[in-house]
Amino acid sequence: MNLPQHRARKRFGQNFLQDARVINDIVRAINPRADEHLVEIGPGQGALTGQLAASECRLDVIELDRDLVPGLLAAHSANPRFRLHNADALKFDFAALADSAAGAGPLRVVGNLPYNISTPLIFKLLENTAIIRDMHFMLQLEVVDRLAARPGSKDWGRLGIMAQYHCAVDKLFEVPPQAFIPQPKVQSAIVRLVPWRESPWPPCDTQRLRQVVQTAFGQRRKTLRNNLKGLIDMKCLELLGIDPGARAETLQLSQFIEITTSIHEQGN
Repeated sequence: MNLPQHRARKRFGQNFLQDARVINDIVRAINPRADEHLVEIGPGQGALTGQLAASECRLDVIELDRDLVPGLLAAHSANPRFRLHNADALKFDFAALADSAAGAGPLRVVGNLPYNISTPLIFKLLENTAIIRDMHFMLQLEVVDRLAARPGSKDWGRLGIMAQYHCAVDKLFEVPPQAFIPQPKVQSAIVRLVPWRESPWPPCDTQRLRQVVQTAFGQRRKTLRNNLKGLIDMKCLELLGIDPGARAETLQLSQFIEITTSIHEQGN
C-alpha cells in the first residue's frame, strides 16, 4: 500500500527511498522469513516496510516523525504482527523488544538510517549485539567505506575497528542519489553487519578498547608516541612489537586489542 506523500524534513535527515529495483535488491539481501523478528529503523513512507511485512515476520518499526505515523498505521492496521513505535532510535530500548520476542529469536535490524545520526546509532547497536542476529543498513557511502575499511587505508578508524571487533562487515552494493526523493548530495550503500557468535578476537574490555582507539586516532597525522602519551608507556608498545613512531591507521585490530590488554594489566 502506498502511503500519502510527505515532504522530507531536513531536521530529521529524511531522504525517502523510491526506486523499486533498489527496494527489491535490499529485501532480497535481507531475505526476511515468517519465523523471524525484524526491527526497521526509520521506515519513512514505508518503501521497505510493506515488503518486509509481506514475509509475515514479526515487525517492529521505529519512526521519530509523528506525521508519518498515521499513514504507517493505516497501511498495516490488519497485520497483527506489526507494531509501530513513535520514538527516537538513539534513545530506544532494543533489549525490551528482545525480551518480548516470545521465541522469535534474536533481532534482525534494518533501516535507511538518517545520515545525521548513523554513526552514534551504530555505536548504540554495537552495544546490543548479544540480542541481534544481523543488521542491514542504507548509509552514506563514506560511512560504509569506514565500516568495511582495512588497516593502512584513509578510512581505517574508530568506527571500522569497533564494528569489526563486534561484527563481520560486508559492503553489499551502492545506491545512487536518484533512488531517493529528495535526492541526497552523496552516494549511498548497503552494508551488512553480523555479530560474531564465535569471535575471532581475544576478549577485552570493549569500553577501554574504544577509549584506546579514540585516543590513538585523536590526531590522525600524529604518531602513537604523541597520541597515546600518558595512556601507555612507550617501552610497553615496543615490547608488543609496535613502533611508537607509527600512526594509528597502520595498526591491525589485534594490535589495538594488545594495547588495551596491556593497559588493563598495568592497572591504568
